[in-house]
Amino acid sequence: MDREAVAVAIEPLRVLAHFTPGTKAIDFVAPQSDWLDIRYCAEDDDTTFYRELPEADVIWHVLRPISGDDLARARRCRLVHKMGAGVNTIDVATATDLGIAVANMPGANAPSVAEGTVLLMLAALRRLTELDHATREGRGWPSDPSLGETVRDIGGCTVGLIGYGNVAKRVERIVRAMDADVLHTSTRDDGHPDWRTLPDLLAASDIVSLHLPLTDATAAMIDRAALNGMKPGAVLVNTSRGAIVDEPALVDALSTRRLAGAGLDVFATEPVAPDNPLLRLDNVVLTPHVTWYTADTMRRYLEHGVDNCRRLRDGRELANVVNGIVSPNRPVNRDTPSQ
Repeated sequence: MDREAVAVAIEPLRVLAHFTPGTKAIDFVAPQSDWLDIRYCAEDDDTTFYRELPEADVIWHVLRPISGDDLARARRCRLVHKMGAGVNTIDVATATDLGIAVANMPGANAPSVAEGTVLLMLAALRRLTELDHATREGRGWPSDPSLGETVRDIGGCTVGLIGYGNVAKRVERIVRAMDADVLHTSTRDDGHPDWRTLPDLLAASDIVSLHLPLTDATAAMIDRAALNGMKPGAVLVNTSRGAIVDEPALVDALSTRRLAGAGLDVFATEPVAPDNPLLRLDNVVLTPHVTWYTADTMRRYLEHGVDNCRRLRDGRELANVVNGIVSPNRPVNRDTPSQ
């Protein structure tokens, strides 16, 4: 019995990493292989996901939604660790009912998302997509005379930040260094002289940048009325969640050129449907929800992920838990029948 107890105690913690790793990621976690058994699974590979799910002690989750049914099948799981901040793609209520901790990594991707946000601002302001196409097709010379009437410097703009968390504050530092004026809004007046109500911020800003989690309160927050309240010729940038914006209303505002452009990393439905009219507009710059995805962010994610696995192994409280289960203690008998 003692030998069996020791064997259970040193059994590696099994992690289902729901992403395709690069060499740097594999090399980073390799030194932990004596106690951490990581099984990688591409986000679109449901066959592997459902094969590995029942045996996983921990799930490292990126974007593919984890449903209540998925969690019910994860009979050993004690922790779902979001590789990022937003947990809207996890059925947190079911996880809580099952005694599974849900944790996130606040601030870990903020440097990358902030830089990606400014990248989209510049690309939209400078009409990058349109100019790239024109140059490739030999239409770049002579220069389009409308550039001198429409292309803007960030330093000549007022940037309005909707949401004022880690990413927004980094964006603020960057664009202030470029001489932009910056306003922000958040849940309540924070006493800062640059705080504005949402309508006032929309009316005053040349660039509006979204930095909000997706909740019942923020879904479709930027609706037709909000878009109509923006300054004519303004640019909208969204690197938070697509469903915060009413996409049909945004298409109308961009098609009529009431808004000069948009920089979008996120969409209401992802992967974005090929018939989404946003894809056909030449005043929109698009990326596939990857402003966070850099080698630097992946290193930070893995640092956080390994740290919480170590805490779980050692029986210590987990960090950055969002559902209150800081010391999960679910049965871990591998012979338990699947649900």
